[in-house]
Amino acid sequence: MTQLMESGPEPDRRVPPSAREASESFRPLVLDPARPADAAVLAGLRESSGVREVHDRIEEQVEELLHCRAPRDPFGSRSRRLAVAEAMGSRPDVYGRWVWYPWSGRLVRVLPEDVFRLVRTDRNRDKITREQQRELLRRRVGVIGLSVGGSAALACAMEGVGGAFRLADFDRLGLSNLNRLRAGVHELGAEKSVLCARRMYELDPYLDIEVFRGGVTEDTIEEFFGGRARGDGLDLLVEECDTPWVKVAAREHARRRGVAVLMDTNDRGLLDIERFDLEPHRPLFHGRTGGVSADDVRNLDREETIRFLLAIVDEHRLSPAMTDALTRVGRSLSSWPQLASGVMLGAALIADTARRILLGEPLPSGRHSIDLHTLVAAGAGQRTPVGADR
Repeated sequence: MTQLMESGPEPDRRVPPSAREASESFRPLVLDPARPADAAVLAGLRESSGVREVHDRIEEQVEELLHCRAPRDPFGSRSRRLAVAEAMGSRPDVYGRWVWYPWSGRLVRVLPEDVFRLVRTDRNRDKITREQQRELLRRRVGVIGLSVGGSAALACAMEGVGGAFRLADFDRLGLSNLNRLRAGVHELGAEKSVLCARRMYELDPYLDIEVFRGGVTEDTIEEFFGGRARGDGLDLLVEECDTPWVKVAAREHARRRGVAVLMDTNDRGLLDIERFDLEPHRPLFHGRTGGVSADDVRNLDREETIRFLLAIVDEHRLSPAMTDALTRVGRSLSSWPQLASGVMLGAALIADTARRILLGEPLPSGRHSIDLHTLVAAGAGQRTPVGADR
């Protein structure tokens, strides 16, 4: 695991990274201008070539804050200018935080953490209450596999489902990934885990994100799950990888630690919920693979891997296109077919289900299919236009 820079409210040091570190970074630098040490770093940044854009819309953010706190009378019968000035205090020049994103060179001014979160999630109310939002931000979510998983992690961050995340993927962005991943051609070759963390930090610089750039391995899986005694254990796992050993080993660890697991297979909206937090002896994959262990699937060849994955998802429930593709992967198809619409649907299913589990809703283990081809069927609900021949 690589963490290139310090972040958070009280880091031990505030040292901008080197140019090489900045190009590989995934954490922003959060600076409080009211602290002399941070003010000095901020001044140095402003004079350096590391800042390519300064974005300061703090007064508009404060105005939004006032509207969130008192929608009926946000300015308390004062002018907007006076109300905003009073909210920023006697030293408006040091109000808020400055966030530097090394990978883009942007220096952005934002609200302090507590009110930043209040405003950013205000439009969630009351589908998610403020108290529920605070509860969700205390939770830690792990995501393994950052194609479907990357979209799910981003959706969770956007909705405020989790305040801390662990992201794991060994792969780098390729051109063929751009049919479903939110990235640009200027990011080809970058690590998927780093790209995902950057997107999340650009939404909320106060998140706590750890990146496992080599994916989850035997050497890192214990660290990935963390320890509840230390207060850094996972509260929920999203598993979205294709490697049999990782799929099984992750569930073995989740079951042993009492962590719920979610998986979307990106075909016919297939969502798996495994509540190991409620059922400590529940069989893996709903019992579809028998008593298989991680050691049993360590060295599967390509054909064995496909058979194993088919046993997990139940090949009889696959879409016709996916069923046909399975016989052609590695021959006339380079890999599994996936569409952006399916990935985004999966992200929505994961984020919604994760929120409900983390808030303690009675959501049992099971397998669910949200197949848009069935729900929005061709020809269904059509009406004959007025005046048309019958």
